[in-house]
Amino acid sequence: MNFSLSNEQEMLVDTVKAFVEKELIPYEAEVDAADAVSPELAAQIRNKAIELGLYAFNMPESVGGGGLDYFTQSLIERELAKVGWALHVFVARPSKILMACKGDQIEEYLLPTIRGEKIDCFALTEPDAGSDAAGIRTKAVLDGDDYVINGSKHFISHAGHADYSIVFAVTGSEEKNGRSRNQVTAFLVDNDSEGLVIRRGPKCVSNRGYHTYELFFDNCRVPASKVLGEVGKGWAVANDWLVAGRVMVAANCVGQAQRAMNLSVEWCANRKQFGQAIGKNQGVSFKLANMATQIQAADILTLQTAWKMDQGTMSDGDAGMAKLFASEALAQVSDDSVQLFGGMGLMDELPIERIWRNARIERIWEGTSEIQQHIISRELLRPFGC
Repeated sequence: MNFSLSNEQEMLVDTVKAFVEKELIPYEAEVDAADAVSPELAAQIRNKAIELGLYAFNMPESVGGGGLDYFTQSLIERELAKVGWALHVFVARPSKILMACKGDQIEEYLLPTIRGEKIDCFALTEPDAGSDAAGIRTKAVLDGDDYVINGSKHFISHAGHADYSIVFAVTGSEEKNGRSRNQVTAFLVDNDSEGLVIRRGPKCVSNRGYHTYELFFDNCRVPASKVLGEVGKGWAVANDWLVAGRVMVAANCVGQAQRAMNLSVEWCANRKQFGQAIGKNQGVSFKLANMATQIQAADILTLQTAWKMDQGTMSDGDAGMAKLFASEALAQVSDDSVQLFGGMGLMDELPIERIWRNARIERIWEGTSEIQQHIISRELLRPFGC
C-alpha cells in the first residue's frame, strides 16, 4: 500500500487547490451571509469546473466523466471541502446510481447530467425514515403504464437546483427470514412532474446557502419507463453509492479540518499575548499537536479506505470507520480552533466559526456516528453469530 501521489495526481490536486482559492473562497462569506447562491454564480462555478475537466470527475470515462479511481476522488474531495457545500456542490458529482440507466434513460438523464446540462438529486430520506432507510413509506403503485407515487421526502439536498430526483419508493413486499420486508424501487422523477410539490425545508446552521428540501407526492404519475434499475431492486442500485458516499464524507471532513488547522497555526504564530506568540504556550502548542495528529490519522484512514474500495476489498465497516473517525476528528479540531482564536473564533469576520458550524452536520448526514458504530460492531460480531 503506497500512498505516494503520481505526477498526474499532484497536478490534479494543485489544479483543484487553485480552483478553490480563486473561484470559491472569495464568495464564501457573502454566500453564507445571504444564505443563497445566485444563479449567475452557480453557472460561473459550473462552467469553470467543466472547462478545467473537474465536472463529473466521479463518473466513468466511458460515459464522458472523469473516470477517476476512488483514491484520487478522495484527494479532490479533500480540497473542495475547504469551502462549504453551498459552493463546491456546483462541481457536480452525479449519483453513480445513474449508471443503472438503460435505453432512452441514457440520453435523457445520464449523459446530460454528466455534461452539466441537467442536475440530479438523491431522494431517499423521509420524516419517519432517516437512519432506518428501509422504513420508507412513500409508495409507488403500478397503474397501466404508469406508477402512481404518494408520500413525502425531506432533507433532500440541492433539490431546488435539480432538474430531476432519484426517488425511492415501496413497490411491494417479500418474506425474508420469517419477516416481511419492503421491496423498494428507484425512479427518475422530473421535478416539474404533475403531482409533485417541492418546498424549501427548515433552515440549517450548517452550510448556509446549501439547502435541503421537502418533496410531496400526491398521485404523481411516473411512466414505468422511468424505473431506474429493476423493480423491487432499488437497494441494489443505492448501496454502492451510499457506502462510497461515507468515504467521500470522510475526505470532506479531513479537508475542512486541514483548513481549520492551517488557520489556527498561522493565528497562534502571529497572535501575541503577554509579550510573545500564543503558540509558545504549552496550553496552545499541545492543542495544535493533538489537532495535527487527529487530522493525520483521519487522512491516512480515509485514504486507506478509498484504496480498499479501488481494490474491491472495502467492507461496510471500513467505510463506517473512516466516516466515524474523520467526522469526530473534525468536530474536535473545529472546536479546538474556536478555542485557540478565542472571541474572534466566534465572529463572522473570520472563517473559523463557519467551519465550526459546518462541521456539526458531518456527524449526522450519510449515517450518524451511532449508525456507523452499529455497522462496525455488527461486522465484528457477525462471525460469532451475533
